[in-house]
Amino acid sequence: MRIGVPKETAAGERRVALVPEVVKKLTGQGHTVLVQRGAGEGALIPDAHFEEAGAELTDDTAAVFGADLVAKVSPPTAEEVGRLGRDSTLIGFLAPLTNAEGVKALAAAGVTAFALEAVPRISRAQSMDALSSQSNVAGYRAALIGAMELGRYYPMLMTAAGTIRPATVLVLGAGVAGLQAIATARRLGAVVQAFDVRAAVAEQVQSLGAKFLEFDLGGDLEGEGGYAKELTPEQQARQQELLQEAIAKVDVVITTALVPGRPAPKLVTAEAVRNMKAGSVIVDLAGEAGGNCELSQPGKTVIEHDVKILAPLNLASTLAEHASQLYARNISALLELMVGEDGSLQLDFDDEIIAGACVTRGGEIVHPGAKQAAGAAA
Repeated sequence: MRIGVPKETAAGERRVALVPEVVKKLTGQGHTVLVQRGAGEGALIPDAHFEEAGAELTDDTAAVFGADLVAKVSPPTAEEVGRLGRDSTLIGFLAPLTNAEGVKALAAAGVTAFALEAVPRISRAQSMDALSSQSNVAGYRAALIGAMELGRYYPMLMTAAGTIRPATVLVLGAGVAGLQAIATARRLGAVVQAFDVRAAVAEQVQSLGAKFLEFDLGGDLEGEGGYAKELTPEQQARQQELLQEAIAKVDVVITTALVPGRPAPKLVTAEAVRNMKAGSVIVDLAGEAGGNCELSQPGKTVIEHDVKILAPLNLASTLAEHASQLYARNISALLELMVGEDGSLQLDFDDEIIAGACVTRGGEIVHPGAKQAAGAAA
């Protein structure tokens, strides 16, 4: 099988879909891997390393996109979709619930497309869960951003000039990104609290040395795939009221709450920001979905009421080398399900992972959520 690895063209995207470690594994299995020259530059991986791993380097973009299977990071542009072969297979982040036009274009092009966001969150698919691997990177980076922007020490310091009290950090959302943010902030010496509507994550939060804030919002609020359910307006109002008091007491707030396919829930109100201490920091990881803070501006840093509010986009790309390594391993694990013993592509749509991750097939949109999003956009 011929596998193509194009250079990413999305603004700010530094990751690459496959790294030499995985390329070497694939070429050792008899596959041909075509890597576009410069594909690894953003991740600090020179072309020579791909070549040493057995890849064929090329400047021919058409050849890369014309491979049997194309591995990408960001969703393909309209121009890139046009370069894909009608019977080709694509793996990557495709934003199936929010990128209706892109998904429709893939279906029209006859591409069999697999979205890594749609890989079922089951035990057997953990090694293929790119959302988790990249969220892990983002959570780590968010904690560092909070520490850099605060302008105060994170750890407690006992000096001849007196004692400096540790900073307090509140993490909203205890998924993969949130847990990594908690762990990193704790390693830096901060006192950490966390909140999540899913009471089941309390033990994980406490195991990292953080305090779990428990608010009674009524009912079981854990949804499918380990995500939180969308709250009712009444529950949202009660949550904001309770959070406002907690937010006013901390130095840094890191927000990570997302509901797939929907705008991010507003956890930090303008009033809550107004009540924060001067010099406090908010790092909003939900910027691409509109932000968890009412005052966030996606991709920008703003100061409101003497509080610095950051809503960085694509944080995983800022640690491109390690993010690419993890992402490539996710793709490699998924490929193990897709490739037969003879090395050919053998897609078993009776397998819940293959079926769940597939977005377009045979000229149609087959993923239920993507189909609904495309219909709504029509």
